Amino acid sequence: MTESIVVHNVTKDFTLQYQRGLKQMAVARARGLTIKENFKAINDVSFTVEQGESIGLMGLNGSGKSTLLKLINGVMQPDAGTIRTRGRIAGLIATGAGFHPQLSGRDNLFLNGAILGMSEKEIKSKFDSIVDFAEIGNFLDTPVSHYSSGMYARLGFAIAIHVDADIFLADEVLAVGDRPFKKKCVTKMQEIRQAGTTIFYVSHATASVRAMCDRVLVLESGHLNFDGDVEEGIRYLQYDDDADDIAKKGTTDEELGADI
Repeated sequence: MTESIVVHNVTKDFTLQYQRGLKQMAVARARGLTIKENFKAINDVSFTVEQGESIGLMGLNGSGKSTLLKLINGVMQPDAGTIRTRGRIAGLIATGAGFHPQLSGRDNLFLNGAILGMSEKEIKSKFDSIVDFAEIGNFLDTPVSHYSSGMYARLGFAIAIHVDADIFLADEVLAVGDRPFKKKCVTKMQEIRQAGTTIFYVSHATASVRAMCDRVLVLESGHLNFDGDVEEGIRYLQYDDDADDIAKKGTTDEELGADI
């Protein structure tokens, strides 16, 4: 099969700054206090994803999931190791990413679509479908600075899901949507999954992961400590299955993504 994502020995470092300003730093030094500390958000992680696989990326808050997603998307660069991806990448990894607050929803639709690699002709041909999916109604020509977080997410996801991408990334930002919108998102993601698109899906919601994913990766403190079967991955995390009980009653998970 064709390799879609190859992550090889990837490490990403961040610095925690404990004091702000020259005076505070000078006082801290005089008292022998720690001024800053480096930590590895992602620590020597390696895995390969084949084209068409649907991967659930799981782990507790602060484990490095969102950082890894941003590295795959190219928003960040690794400090060590390499990441290779094949084809166009789309998705939603930050609420309102690429939106200009003073522009209308309509203008941001064209702007964000262009950022995601869509041509003007392509955006125009999908415009009505994007607007219908987003369900922002009369707010289309209102500056997005007036939007709620849910409206931001709906418009952002609607644009991203209409990109003809080879890899689709979905992060915790989808958690802000209401239940009907989450259900519609899951249905749409199932459609692109069936079309052969690679999906990289960050979530705490076990029912959604079971429904969407072929395989689970589990990060713990930046380390990839599990890579394998979905059920085994969920058991490894010892996640509560209350969300599954809710799903069996005909509703969706409380959240579509993670809270990191």
